[in-house]
Amino acid sequence: MPLRFYRPITAGLRGASVIDYKKELTRGYPEKSLLEKLPSTGGRNAHGRITMRAITSTGRRRFYRLIDFKRLKDNIPATVESIEYDPNRSAFIALLVYADKEKRYILAPLGIKVGQTVVSGESVEPDVGNAMPLKSMPLGSIIHNVELQPGAGGKMIRAAGGQGRLLSKDGEYAVIVLPSTEIRKVPVECRATIGQLGNLDHANVVVGKAGRAIFMLRKRPLTRGIAKNPVDHPMGGGSAKGKGHIPQSPSGVLAKGGKTRKNKARSNNQIIRRRKGAAVQVV
Repeated sequence: MPLRFYRPITAGLRGASVIDYKKELTRGYPEKSLLEKLPSTGGRNAHGRITMRAITSTGRRRFYRLIDFKRLKDNIPATVESIEYDPNRSAFIALLVYADKEKRYILAPLGIKVGQTVVSGESVEPDVGNAMPLKSMPLGSIIHNVELQPGAGGKMIRAAGGQGRLLSKDGEYAVIVLPSTEIRKVPVECRATIGQLGNLDHANVVVGKAGRAIFMLRKRPLTRGIAKNPVDHPMGGGSAKGKGHIPQSPSGVLAKGGKTRKNKARSNNQIIRRRKGAAVQVV
């Protein structure tokens, strides 16, 4: 997937890059019937109080694309009408037109083409873009958009370039490996989609300057805790750079080595192997 680089006429553009959307996308406008307003909160809750730091309303107004994560329209073929950009996620989306003229968005896997036919169901072929229960998939299948509970819609492996692998099936559970290298059990009735998600070069994009990051993420720069006073941050104060502080959040939650997962989480018994360090792609 090609990247486009800017001419270095300013310091912010030197080295900056962007996805060459003209070569990857087939339509530059969304389907209006599948849009919803996405208001900007500015980090404030229903009472108007700021509950999330650094969130800003700066940026272009966005609309949410209604994505079909469940893929429950079984045995009805759908034709891929277009591959489109979604400002709310890193992966591209594909617009499907079913045989009964209904339109839906799905996450666009790598290699999907306009005019291609995809279908979902229990007895469909394991082709790219097709969705089916894990019990119907052959072992070793590359998958994405995996459900955690049957019928709840895909919750895992939805970012650009994401892919998992079906390792085995044993009774009521299937064993899959996630992009983070975590291995976990999932009920075999849960659905997933065949293929790896596209937009692989998303991780290679260089933002280039802070202003562009604010527009993209709607997030303002944050002051380092070590640069603050003790009254404002647990890591504040001290002479010079004040080495020796324990990395933690303003509320005292440890940032390195602190456990964030609940010990009594119901899904703990479904995790066979925890992830190792940073996320890596499955090869």
